[in-house]
Amino acid sequence: MTSATNPQPAAGPTAQDNPPTLYLSTLLKRGAVDARGQVLGRLADVIVRLRGDSYPQVTGLVAALGRRRVFIPADAVRSWHTEHIELTSARVDLRAFERRSGEVLLRTDVLGHRLLDMAHARLVRAYDIELAASGEGWILAGVDVHRAHWLHLPGRHTHHDYQDWKQFEALIGHQASASVRTPLARLRRLKPAQLADLLEDASDAEQNEILTHVHNDPELEADVFEELDEERQTRLLATRTDGEVADVLARMRADDAADAIMDLAQERRQRVLELLPAAQRSQVMTLLGYNTATAGGLMGMDYVALPDHTTVADALAAVRDATTTQPEALTSVYSLDTDGRLAGVASLVRLLQTDPAITVGTAAEPDPVRVYPQADLIEVTTVMADYNLITLPVVDDHDHIIGVITVDDVLEVVIPPNWRQREPAPLHDHTDHPPTKA
Repeated sequence: MTSATNPQPAAGPTAQDNPPTLYLSTLLKRGAVDARGQVLGRLADVIVRLRGDSYPQVTGLVAALGRRRVFIPADAVRSWHTEHIELTSARVDLRAFERRSGEVLLRTDVLGHRLLDMAHARLVRAYDIELAASGEGWILAGVDVHRAHWLHLPGRHTHHDYQDWKQFEALIGHQASASVRTPLARLRRLKPAQLADLLEDASDAEQNEILTHVHNDPELEADVFEELDEERQTRLLATRTDGEVADVLARMRADDAADAIMDLAQERRQRVLELLPAAQRSQVMTLLGYNTATAGGLMGMDYVALPDHTTVADALAAVRDATTTQPEALTSVYSLDTDGRLAGVASLVRLLQTDPAITVGTAAEPDPVRVYPQADLIEVTTVMADYNLITLPVVDDHDHIIGVITVDDVLEVVIPPNWRQREPAPLHDHTDHPPTKA
């Protein structure tokens, strides 16, 4: 069996004659006996204390004495490896066990429950747990997320490798432990689309815990909601107050916010609209006036358009300062004539490769391809494919830009919904892991 760790043996009698690993599935089959050999009861659970980025440390056991569950400290265990858990004393505190802040019960909270596999951006189930002896006592070192095949016969079971515990984030739902857990820092390593995939695969309880952590970063929360499928997004927003919905939508792109508002119950739409910031409310109301299957419904309102006499240097500065603009819309800069009409387009690469002293009008390609807001999806996709466009400007009857369609806007509409139910691609995890034991 491959171990997730190769720790140093713990000091004291517990580790001197014992193997350096324990498995929860084996421990739970044992009872507890005192120093005189009298059976106290059966082992009900193992307690670990969360320690931020360090491996959780075993602090004690929960033993069931009839209907009473009592706490046994880890330093009161003489031997973990015999038929029974042997204690160093005949005295046991019979007060009922109460979990403290930062404590996780491995059987209650982890075994059989799903975990966030951070390396692969997926939810997996814990089928067994590995404890390892270290210089500071027993620690939670690894987890087996592969279910044993039902055809494996006794004595012939091939064990799976135990994966490093630091690869996972437990969804334990214990509010008192939240202060010593750091899931948000780890969740930020995932892309919003990956978090959206996790939410779409999660149970209601799992969704609530993930969203509770994501909610602590409002910008990340908005990005995740943008990536959710419409049905899931609608269900999640329906559970929030009008003010909470407006807080999320205020950080979303105007076109995504408009779609989300249309999916709300009709009686809520106006209330949420009134709670949006004035600038975004104006953009959203404009977008709501177009059919969602037209260029007007597809377009976003993030773009950079400058008078054609603007220098390339100033144009690049404008792109650099557009920190709140959708990045996909910044791949091109549009030039406008003296009447504010669309006159040209220059890719960002073109601007970077051009003399910064010349004007955008000189650097831009004249008379760019454009569509009107009434153009349907077929016309939009055909034009973008024919001209190899990453962005496509949408203009009004006077040739003024009113929005820009990006290629990802089109892909979201044309990709079949069932294609979204995909197996997430694995992430490259560069986190330091403890060495494995051969």
